[in-house]
Amino acid sequence: MPGVTTRLFSVVVDAADPARLGRWWSAALGWPITYEAPDEVVVEPADNETTEAVPALVFVAVPDPKVGKNRVHLDLASDSPEHQREQVERLVELGATYANIGQRDVPWVVLADPEGNELCVLEPRDRYRGRGPLAAIVVDTADPDTVARFWAEATGWPIGSRSEQVVSLFRPGGLLPDLDFGRTDVPKTVKNRVHLDVAPFAGDDRDAEVDRLIAHGARRADVGQGPEVTWMVLADPEGNEFCVLSPR
Repeated sequence: MPGVTTRLFSVVVDAADPARLGRWWSAALGWPITYEAPDEVVVEPADNETTEAVPALVFVAVPDPKVGKNRVHLDLASDSPEHQREQVERLVELGATYANIGQRDVPWVVLADPEGNELCVLEPRDRYRGRGPLAAIVVDTADPDTVARFWAEATGWPIGSRSEQVVSLFRPGGLLPDLDFGRTDVPKTVKNRVHLDVAPFAGDDRDAEVDRLIAHGARRADVGQGPEVTWMVLADPEGNEFCVLSPR
């Protein structure tokens, strides 16, 4: 998209135990841990540090407990009904639990990771088949169209499909995951436990990018980050927190 100078860099998950949760997601996706410190663990494909092929998963230590259903979750792909069943069984053996979020009779399976973060194992879909374990990053929203248009500006990902219930951004170049905005009537009441980070490119101006995103509907947000951090915390048009990182 012309004029877009930030891109989706990572999905950040608050965790009581980043090491344990990072190890779980590493096993779940088959991706290695590429960075580990006491308060932060990064899980991503082995070549991601140079290719940035997918947003990294970053698990950070946060003492606050999980409250309610997350507004951001991950969808995992399957290649066949048998593969979906095997995926579910494997994840449960690793420590996932079945979760009921009111989904009723749906073809996907809702699970929760060891800290209660919801995830879905999708039924086979042609778009995702054989293209890796992570199908989509899903954001709950009251107005999918408006919020998707904002995130198209923040990420540079164009709108690839649109329906009454879901608007999807497709990563340029045809890579996964998609970034899906699904309609919900449940209002946001607490800080998101899972959020997105965007980053300007090397040589760009972070503060100018912050101003650009505010012009597209973001607002500044205070989540207790303090003045010394190198990122800026904003919220999208529906209040979903995200960080604008330093240029890289």
